[in-house]
Amino acid sequence: MGSLIRLLIGVPGAAVITVLLFLAMAYMIKQEAKLEEERAAVNISITQQLQDSDLARAKEFKRPTLDTPPPPPPAVTDPSNRPALDGVRAQVPDINPNLSIGTGFNPDRDAQPLVRIQPQYPERCMQRAKEVENVLVEFDVTPEGTTTNIRVVESSNSCLNSAAIKSVERWKYQPKIVENKAEWRRAVQTNVRFELAPA
Repeated sequence: MGSLIRLLIGVPGAAVITVLLFLAMAYMIKQEAKLEEERAAVNISITQQLQDSDLARAKEFKRPTLDTPPPPPPAVTDPSNRPALDGVRAQVPDINPNLSIGTGFNPDRDAQPLVRIQPQYPERCMQRAKEVENVLVEFDVTPEGTTTNIRVVESSNSCLNSAAIKSVERWKYQPKIVENKAEWRRAVQTNVRFELAPA
């Protein structure tokens, strides 16, 4: 029953609104047409009027004169001013033809660092720490390039020792190469630096 009442009220209401909208649009279209007629009546020309130049004025025009170039430098006639042309005399060095210069490529190399992870500054150590602390660590590099046997040699703050060791454990190296074979690199010493970020 409620939907029937809504239908009886809604359909006439919609029809009235539709008719009003059509009338409003027709009014706006008529207003637009009047505005177009008014715009067509006003004609403003903005183009510039060009004037022919006077031939008498054209004869008065003079081309600008260019600056004259500077004179060339004076010629030198003094014969003592000429450079000597005999050249430098030197003895040719003796070269030993049996000298061995090698192949130019040496594959042997020491362990090279690839990845170095910066240490985390422990919060428990920040209270009595200086701005910059250093921990000198010593370790071995395996033929696979990992670090092992890490030990602290010297430390400015013993609270940071374990953080330095944990950092060095994650480092990666290119191993030491001797005669094309990866070998152990013993007793590598490195300084691990701790810096407090400014507050």
